[in-house]
Amino acid sequence: MDKKIVIIPTYNEKENIEKIIRYVFSLPDLFHLLIIDDGSPDGTAAIVKKLIPEFEDKLFLEERSGKLGLGTAYIHGFKWCLARNYDFIFEMDADFSHNPNDLSRLYNAAIEQQADLVVGSRYCNGVNVVNWPMSRVLISYYGSAYVRKMLRIPMRDTTAGFVCYRKRVLDTINFDEIKHTGYGFQIEMKYIVWKLGFKLCEIPIIFTDRTEGTSKMSKGIFKEAVFGVIRLRLSALERYRKKKE
Repeated sequence: MDKKIVIIPTYNEKENIEKIIRYVFSLPDLFHLLIIDDGSPDGTAAIVKKLIPEFEDKLFLEERSGKLGLGTAYIHGFKWCLARNYDFIFEMDADFSHNPNDLSRLYNAAIEQQADLVVGSRYCNGVNVVNWPMSRVLISYYGSAYVRKMLRIPMRDTTAGFVCYRKRVLDTINFDEIKHTGYGFQIEMKYIVWKLGFKLCEIPIIFTDRTEGTSKMSKGIFKEAVFGVIRLRLSALERYRKKKE
């Protein structure tokens, strides 16, 4: 049986964290959970610690001192998961904007289509976003179109944060060369995976904006995502490949 784990980075998610943990563990398929908390002052990590005995050997917590960025949280999680030989590693938000029921759909797509990276896409089948103002929908949609045009990457939702990686993909990437720390990280990872020759796949999901807690999106994060693609276009991709000993 494949070992599957979901990485959820958190910062001030006390309203959502217990609910998302219990939801994932209620699914028919077995997914482990790794919560990476960046020193949430609201006690998010304490809630996770309380639940660990109940979900022993399935729920794990890594605490970091301070808000260090989405990208570095995921890289920390990737290294943790690779060291423990997980076969499939997922990214998902804590706020239910990603439906946990879709985890199995991402996994099944990886198996059935022999894909190395599966993306839960808001834009591969129209625009499937709920509770966003139209201005944010347009920024996100056309931002993804801009990235697709600049990088020539065959993907509709280049900034998506609901994804599934095969272990062999993450084994190949040199994480020390990843430059983006915010949402640009999602673009950079997809671009690297594609340029290294792995198979990409998108499946449609419905993205629902959070109803509890506070969004982490900011203008600075968006600017990093948009302007960072120019540097990616000019980059030497070979440096991203992990050198074999």
